[in-house]
Amino acid sequence: MSFSDVCNQAVVELEKIRIVPVLVLNDLDSGLKMCEILAQCGLPAAEITFRTKAASEIIKAANGRFPELYLGAGTILNVEDLKRAFDSGAKFAVAPGFNPTMVRAAVENNFAFAPGVCTPSEAEQAMEFGCRFLKFFPAEAAGGTNMLKSIIAPYKHLGIRFMPTGGVTPANVSEYLAIKEVVAVGGTWLGKSDDIAAGNWEKIREIVKQSVALKSAK
Repeated sequence: MSFSDVCNQAVVELEKIRIVPVLVLNDLDSGLKMCEILAQCGLPAAEITFRTKAASEIIKAANGRFPELYLGAGTILNVEDLKRAFDSGAKFAVAPGFNPTMVRAAVENNFAFAPGVCTPSEAEQAMEFGCRFLKFFPAEAAGGTNMLKSIIAPYKHLGIRFMPTGGVTPANVSEYLAIKEVVAVGGTWLGKSDDIAAGNWEKIREIVKQSVALKSAK
């Protein structure tokens, strides 16, 4: 499959899910527990960030134990981590910013990759490489839905699609999901690091259930 094909496939899958938990996981056990909750509660996806050394191990193990989950890698900042993520079984990867070296590597290896953008100039540079699936980050700090709509407008006819992340909350998620070009949002409120570290699994479970109800209502 070509780079365009794998990115389109990711768009199709993520559009079914709509809310993707963005997780910082420090160890395998807590990572698998979090994935178990997502699978049980009907939110079958996660962006497991490469901010910790455990990320690739968690993706690989979770793919084996919870094959129904659509797992991606986040905070991919270099080509080495990009390749490590896909070697671990990540179905997609995202970055907070636009790095031409990273995008070029993704294109050459046919990895489903969404670079981060928050300006028209960055969007155009990404599209020059063939990217039509982009991460809008940091969504709220960059101007929220009004800014996103303004970025989309000149490129709508090119089939550009976005996954906004950063400041998306249960209070504003419906505004983002109402935008046709939004595939899904990255939800940092699901599985917060403090709750995971404290083992507040029932609290996390309830938040996940509420989020499933929230996206189902949209």
